[in-house]
Amino acid sequence: MRLMFPYEPEGYSPQSVPTPEQLRRAAGGREIFTGFCSKCDEFHNLIVDLDTVRGLIPREETSLEAAKGTAKEIAILSKVGRRVCFQVLAFSPGGTALLSRKGAQMEALDFFLTHLRPGDILPAVVTNVTGFGAFCDIGCGVTALMSIDRCSVSRISHCSERFAIGQKIFAAVLSVEPEAGRICLTHRELLGTWEENAAAFRAGQTVTGIVRGIQPYGVFVELTPNLSGLAEPDEKLQPGDGVSVYIRSVSPQRQKIKLTVLDRLAEPLPRQPFQYFETGRHIDQWRYGENTGITVF
Repeated sequence: MRLMFPYEPEGYSPQSVPTPEQLRRAAGGREIFTGFCSKCDEFHNLIVDLDTVRGLIPREETSLEAAKGTAKEIAILSKVGRRVCFQVLAFSPGGTALLSRKGAQMEALDFFLTHLRPGDILPAVVTNVTGFGAFCDIGCGVTALMSIDRCSVSRISHCSERFAIGQKIFAAVLSVEPEAGRICLTHRELLGTWEENAAAFRAGQTVTGIVRGIQPYGVFVELTPNLSGLAEPDEKLQPGDGVSVYIRSVSPQRQKIKLTVLDRLAEPLPRQPFQYFETGRHIDQWRYGENTGITVF
Protein backbone atom coordinates (compact mmCIF):
# COMPACT_ATOMS: atom_id res chain seq x y z
CA MET A 1 0.00 0.00 0.00
CA ARG A 2 1.32 3.43 -0.85
CA LEU A 3 0.88 6.37 1.50
CA MET A 4 -0.97 9.43 0.22
CA PHE A 5 -1.10 11.63 3.32
CA PRO A 6 1.75 12.92 5.53
CA TYR A 7 0.61 11.11 8.70
CA GLU A 8 0.59 7.33 8.62
CA PRO A 9 -0.98 4.85 11.05
CA GLU A 10 1.24 3.75 13.91
CA GLY A 11 3.41 0.80 12.96
CA TYR A 12 2.21 0.96 9.38
CA SER A 13 5.68 0.80 7.89
CA PRO A 14 9.14 0.06 9.33
CA GLN A 15 11.06 3.13 10.45
CA SER A 16 14.59 3.52 11.72
CA VAL A 17 15.23 4.50 15.34
CA PRO A 18 16.03 8.24 15.58
CA THR A 19 19.54 9.01 16.71
CA PRO A 20 20.21 10.87 19.99
CA GLU A 21 21.25 13.89 17.92
CA GLN A 22 17.97 13.85 15.98
CA LEU A 23 15.99 13.63 19.19
CA ARG A 24 17.82 16.54 20.81
CA ARG A 25 17.43 18.73 17.74
CA ALA A 26 13.69 17.93 17.68
CA ALA A 27 13.10 18.82 21.35
CA GLY A 28 10.26 21.34 21.63
CA GLY A 29 9.46 21.05 17.91
CA ARG A 30 6.80 19.42 15.77
CA GLU A 31 8.78 16.60 14.12
CA ILE A 32 7.14 13.21 14.59
CA PHE A 33 9.02 9.95 15.18
CA THR A 34 7.98 6.40 16.02
CA GLY A 35 9.49 3.99 18.51
CA PHE A 36 8.81 0.65 20.16
CA CYS A 37 6.91 0.82 23.44
CA SER A 38 8.42 -1.86 25.67
CA LYS A 39 6.80 -1.12 29.03
CA CYS A 40 4.05 0.67 30.94
CA ASP A 41 5.12 1.50 34.48
CA GLU A 42 2.96 1.50 37.61
CA PHE A 43 2.04 5.16 36.99
CA HIS A 44 0.83 4.40 33.44
CA ASN A 45 3.77 6.16 31.82
CA LEU A 46 4.92 4.49 28.61
CA ILE A 47 8.57 3.57 28.13
CA VAL A 48 9.87 3.80 24.56
CA ASP A 49 13.06 2.11 23.37
CA LEU A 50 15.26 4.63 21.53
CA ASP A 51 18.53 2.74 21.30
CA THR A 52 20.89 4.46 23.77
CA VAL A 53 18.25 6.98 24.92
CA ARG A 54 15.45 6.21 27.38
CA GLY A 55 12.16 7.61 26.18
CA LEU A 56 9.20 8.27 28.47
CA ILE A 57 5.66 9.30 27.56
CA PRO A 58 3.93 10.64 30.72
CA ARG A 59 0.42 9.32 31.23
CA GLU A 60 -1.21 12.65 30.34
CA GLU A 61 0.75 12.67 27.07
CA THR A 62 -0.16 9.13 25.98
CA SER A 63 -3.20 10.22 23.95
CA LEU A 64 -5.75 12.96 23.40
CA GLU A 65 -8.18 11.04 25.60
CA ALA A 66 -5.64 10.72 28.42
CA ALA A 67 -5.12 14.48 28.38
CA LYS A 68 -8.89 14.91 28.86
CA GLY A 69 -9.01 12.24 31.55
CA THR A 70 -11.31 10.04 29.48
CA ALA A 71 -8.83 7.35 28.43
CA LYS A 72 -9.55 3.80 29.58
CA GLU A 73 -6.71 2.02 31.30
CA ILE A 74 -6.60 -0.69 28.66
CA ALA A 75 -6.11 1.95 25.95
CA ILE A 76 -2.78 2.87 27.55
CA LEU A 77 -1.70 -0.67 28.47
CA SER A 78 -2.42 -1.93 24.94
CA LYS A 79 0.39 0.20 23.51
CA VAL A 80 3.00 -2.06 25.09
CA GLY A 81 4.63 -4.24 22.44
CA ARG A 82 3.67 -1.86 19.64
CA ARG A 83 5.20 1.05 17.78
CA VAL A 84 3.90 4.45 18.86
CA CYS A 85 4.31 7.91 17.41
CA PHE A 86 5.60 10.85 19.41
CA GLN A 87 7.05 14.33 19.45
CA VAL A 88 9.99 15.23 21.70
CA LEU A 89 9.03 17.60 24.51
CA ALA A 90 12.37 17.97 26.26
CA PHE A 91 15.21 16.09 27.95
CA SER A 92 15.33 15.58 31.70
CA PRO A 93 18.54 16.40 33.63
CA GLY A 94 19.20 12.66 33.74
CA GLY A 95 19.07 12.37 29.94
CA THR A 96 15.60 10.83 29.57
CA ALA A 97 13.72 12.00 26.48
CA LEU A 98 10.26 13.23 27.53
CA LEU A 99 7.85 12.44 24.71
CA SER A 100 4.28 13.28 23.71
CA ARG A 101 2.06 10.96 21.71
CA LYS A 102 -0.78 13.43 22.32
CA GLY A 103 1.10 16.18 20.49
CA ALA A 104 1.58 14.01 17.41
CA GLN A 105 -2.11 13.09 17.47
CA MET A 106 -3.20 16.71 17.80
CA GLU A 107 -1.18 17.70 14.77
CA ALA A 108 -2.44 14.78 12.67
CA LEU A 109 -6.08 15.30 13.70
CA ASP A 110 -5.91 19.00 12.87
CA PHE A 111 -4.56 18.13 9.43
CA PHE A 112 -7.24 15.51 8.80
CA LEU A 113 -10.12 17.73 9.91
CA THR A 114 -8.83 20.53 7.71
CA HIS A 115 -7.77 18.66 4.59
CA LEU A 116 -9.72 15.39 4.30
CA ARG A 117 -12.79 15.36 2.07
CA PRO A 118 -15.49 12.68 1.61
CA GLY A 119 -14.26 10.22 -1.00
CA ASP A 120 -10.56 10.54 -0.13
CA ILE A 121 -8.89 7.13 -0.02
CA LEU A 122 -6.29 6.51 2.66
CA PRO A 123 -4.47 3.63 4.34
CA ALA A 124 -5.64 2.56 7.78
CA VAL A 125 -4.93 -0.03 10.45
CA VAL A 126 -7.80 -1.76 12.29
CA THR A 127 -7.45 -1.14 16.04
CA ASN A 128 -10.74 -2.56 17.38
CA VAL A 129 -13.73 -4.54 16.09
CA THR A 130 -17.22 -4.46 17.59
CA GLY A 131 -20.75 -5.45 16.75
CA PHE A 132 -21.55 -1.97 15.43
CA GLY A 133 -18.34 -1.00 13.66
CA ALA A 134 -14.57 -1.11 13.28
CA PHE A 135 -12.23 1.51 14.69
CA CYS A 136 -9.26 2.35 12.50
CA ASP A 137 -6.03 4.29 12.99
CA ILE A 138 -5.72 6.65 10.04
CA GLY A 139 -2.56 8.37 11.25
CA CYS A 140 -0.55 8.81 14.47
CA GLY A 141 -3.18 6.87 16.40
CA VAL A 142 -6.05 9.14 15.33
CA THR A 143 -9.13 6.90 15.30
CA ALA A 144 -11.95 6.91 12.77
CA LEU A 145 -15.09 4.75 12.87
CA MET A 146 -16.40 2.52 10.10
CA SER A 147 -19.95 1.36 10.83
CA ILE A 148 -20.71 -2.31 10.21
CA ASP A 149 -22.91 -1.64 7.18
CA ARG A 150 -19.97 0.14 5.53
CA CYS A 151 -17.57 -2.80 5.79
CA SER A 152 -18.83 -4.65 2.71
CA VAL A 153 -21.91 -5.29 0.59
CA SER A 154 -22.21 -8.80 2.01
CA ARG A 155 -23.82 -8.48 5.42
CA ILE A 156 -22.00 -9.56 8.57
CA SER A 157 -23.14 -9.77 12.19
CA HIS A 158 -19.87 -8.61 13.77
CA CYS A 159 -16.91 -6.71 12.34
CA SER A 160 -14.55 -9.49 13.45
CA GLU A 161 -16.03 -11.51 10.58
CA ARG A 162 -14.48 -9.02 8.17
CA PHE A 163 -11.42 -7.56 9.92
CA ALA A 164 -8.69 -8.55 12.36
CA ILE A 165 -7.04 -6.19 14.84
CA GLY A 166 -3.79 -4.92 13.35
CA GLN A 167 -4.93 -5.53 9.77
CA LYS A 168 -3.76 -2.99 7.18
CA ILE A 169 -6.54 -1.87 4.85
CA PHE A 170 -7.63 0.90 2.53
CA ALA A 171 -10.66 2.99 3.48
CA ALA A 172 -12.52 5.95 2.03
CA VAL A 173 -13.60 8.98 4.01
CA LEU A 174 -17.39 8.98 4.42
CA SER A 175 -17.74 12.18 6.43
CA VAL A 176 -15.67 14.78 8.28
CA GLU A 177 -17.15 16.65 11.24
CA PRO A 178 -14.67 19.32 12.36
CA GLU A 179 -16.90 20.62 15.19
CA ALA A 180 -17.14 17.16 16.75
CA GLY A 181 -13.56 16.22 15.84
CA ARG A 182 -14.95 13.10 14.17
CA ILE A 183 -14.11 11.24 10.95
CA CYS A 184 -16.15 8.32 9.59
CA LEU A 185 -14.97 5.78 7.04
CA THR A 186 -16.40 3.42 4.46
CA HIS A 187 -14.86 0.33 2.87
CA ARG A 188 -17.37 -1.39 0.61
CA GLU A 189 -17.00 1.12 -2.22
CA LEU A 190 -13.37 0.03 -2.71
CA LEU A 191 -14.18 -3.68 -3.08
CA GLY A 192 -15.71 -3.53 -6.55
CA THR A 193 -19.12 -3.53 -8.23
CA TRP A 194 -21.32 -6.56 -8.79
CA GLU A 195 -19.96 -6.94 -12.31
CA GLU A 196 -16.32 -6.67 -11.21
CA ASN A 197 -16.77 -9.33 -8.54
CA ALA A 198 -18.92 -11.66 -10.62
CA ALA A 199 -16.35 -11.63 -13.44
CA ALA A 200 -14.26 -14.12 -11.45
CA PHE A 201 -17.02 -16.78 -11.45
CA ARG A 202 -18.57 -19.02 -14.13
CA ALA A 203 -21.47 -21.46 -14.21
CA GLY A 204 -20.18 -24.98 -13.68
CA GLN A 205 -17.44 -24.00 -11.24
CA THR A 206 -17.21 -25.30 -7.68
CA VAL A 207 -15.88 -22.80 -5.14
CA THR A 208 -15.92 -22.12 -1.42
CA GLY A 209 -18.01 -19.53 0.41
CA ILE A 210 -19.33 -18.47 3.79
CA VAL A 211 -22.98 -18.66 4.84
CA ARG A 212 -24.08 -15.12 5.73
CA GLY A 213 -27.86 -15.29 5.82
CA ILE A 214 -30.61 -17.87 6.12
CA GLN A 215 -34.12 -17.19 4.88
CA PRO A 216 -37.15 -19.47 4.36
CA TYR A 217 -36.57 -19.21 0.60
CA GLY A 218 -32.83 -19.92 0.62
CA VAL A 219 -29.33 -19.53 1.98
CA PHE A 220 -27.12 -16.56 1.09
CA VAL A 221 -23.51 -17.58 0.56
CA GLU A 222 -20.75 -14.99 0.39
CA LEU A 223 -18.35 -15.60 -2.49
CA THR A 224 -16.44 -12.35 -1.98
CA PRO A 225 -17.04 -9.53 0.54
CA ASN A 226 -19.06 -7.72 -2.14
CA LEU A 227 -20.76 -10.71 -3.78
CA SER A 228 -23.21 -13.34 -2.56
CA GLY A 229 -25.22 -16.06 -4.25
CA LEU A 230 -28.43 -17.83 -3.26
CA ALA A 231 -28.69 -21.58 -2.59
CA GLU A 232 -31.68 -23.76 -1.78
CA PRO A 233 -32.82 -23.87 1.88
CA ASP A 234 -30.75 -26.16 4.10
CA GLU A 235 -31.73 -26.51 7.76
CA LYS A 236 -28.32 -27.95 8.67
CA LEU A 237 -26.46 -24.73 7.89
CA GLN A 238 -25.77 -21.80 10.21
CA PRO A 239 -24.43 -18.27 9.57
CA GLY A 240 -20.64 -18.37 9.51
CA ASP A 241 -20.39 -21.91 8.15
CA GLY A 242 -17.83 -22.49 5.43
CA VAL A 243 -19.25 -24.39 2.48
CA SER A 244 -18.34 -25.68 -0.94
CA VAL A 245 -20.86 -24.64 -3.59
CA TYR A 246 -21.57 -25.48 -7.20
CA ILE A 247 -22.40 -22.45 -9.38
CA ARG A 248 -25.57 -23.24 -11.28
CA SER A 249 -25.92 -19.93 -13.09
CA VAL A 250 -24.62 -16.37 -13.25
CA SER A 251 -27.13 -13.79 -14.49
CA PRO A 252 -25.61 -10.32 -15.11
CA GLN A 253 -28.96 -8.93 -16.25
CA ARG A 254 -30.63 -9.79 -12.93
CA GLN A 255 -27.41 -9.59 -10.92
CA LYS A 256 -28.12 -13.01 -9.45
CA ILE A 257 -25.97 -16.06 -8.83
CA LYS A 258 -27.67 -19.40 -8.16
CA LEU A 259 -25.78 -21.97 -6.10
CA THR A 260 -26.04 -25.51 -4.81
CA VAL A 261 -24.38 -26.27 -1.50
CA LEU A 262 -22.30 -29.42 -1.85
CA ASP A 263 -20.80 -29.72 1.61
CA ARG A 264 -20.32 -28.00 4.94
CA LEU A 265 -16.58 -27.60 5.51
CA ALA A 266 -15.05 -29.07 8.66
CA GLU A 267 -12.51 -26.23 9.09
CA PRO A 268 -13.05 -22.45 8.93
CA LEU A 269 -12.00 -20.82 5.69
CA PRO A 270 -8.73 -18.88 5.98
CA ARG A 271 -9.05 -15.09 5.90
CA GLN A 272 -8.24 -13.86 2.40
CA PRO A 273 -6.59 -10.52 1.61
CA PHE A 274 -8.96 -7.94 0.18
CA GLN A 275 -8.99 -7.30 -3.54
CA TYR A 276 -9.28 -3.55 -3.96
CA PHE A 277 -10.66 -2.14 -7.19
CA GLU A 278 -10.20 1.47 -6.06
CA THR A 279 -6.83 2.49 -4.58
CA GLY A 280 -6.28 5.98 -5.99
CA ARG A 281 -6.40 9.23 -4.08
CA HIS A 282 -10.13 9.91 -4.36
CA ILE A 283 -13.46 8.48 -5.48
CA ASP A 284 -16.35 10.78 -6.43
CA GLN A 285 -19.17 8.27 -6.73
CA TRP A 286 -19.85 4.55 -6.79
CA ARG A 287 -22.68 2.34 -8.00
CA TYR A 288 -22.74 -1.31 -6.98
CA GLY A 289 -25.01 -2.37 -9.84
CA GLU A 290 -27.32 -1.05 -12.51
CA ASN A 291 -30.43 -1.45 -10.36
CA THR A 292 -28.98 -0.15 -7.10
CA GLY A 293 -28.52 3.29 -5.61
CA ILE A 294 -25.41 5.33 -6.11
CA THR A 295 -23.04 6.54 -3.40
CA VAL A 296 -21.99 10.14 -3.99
CA PHE A 297 -19.13 11.55 -1.96
